[in-house]
Amino acid sequence: MATTKDGISASASLAARDLRVAISRIRRRIKRVYDTRDLTPSQLSVLSRLTQEQNVSASDLAAAEQVRPQSMAAILSSLAERDMIERRPDPNDGRKQLISLSETGREHIRVSRRARDEWLTRSMQDLYTEDERRTINDALTLLERLTDT
Repeated sequence: MATTKDGISASASLAARDLRVAISRIRRRIKRVYDTRDLTPSQLSVLSRLTQEQNVSASDLAAAEQVRPQSMAAILSSLAERDMIERRPDPNDGRKQLISLSETGREHIRVSRRARDEWLTRSMQDLYTEDERRTINDALTLLERLTDT
C-alpha cells in the first residue's frame, strides 16, 4: 500500500478527495431543488440556525455565524422585512432584542426541507437498486465516524 511522506495512504487521500467532491456536488444539487433565489446564503443560514436556537440575541447570532454585528443587523433587517423573524425585548436586558423565527420563517424552512427530502428520497428510489441502497446505508454508517473526530 502506497503512503505519502505524512504516512497517509493513497487510498485514504483519494477517498477523502472523492468524498469531499461528492458531498459538495450533492449539497449544491439539494440547494437547487428548492428555489431560494430571494434569500442570500447568509440569510438562509440564519433561518436554519433559528430552527435550532429560538430567542437568541443578534450578537449571539453574529458570533455563531462568524460575521460582524453590523452584517448580522443587515441580515436580520432583511429577514424582518420579509416577515421571517420576530423580535422581542430581552426580559433580562431591555437594551437587547431576542430573535426567533416567525410563522412565515418556519413555513419557509418546512417547505424547503420537505422539497429537498422528497427529491433525495425519490432520487434514491429511482437511481439505485435495493442492494445499492443497502450499500449506501452501510457506507453512511461508516462515514458517521467522521462526525465523532
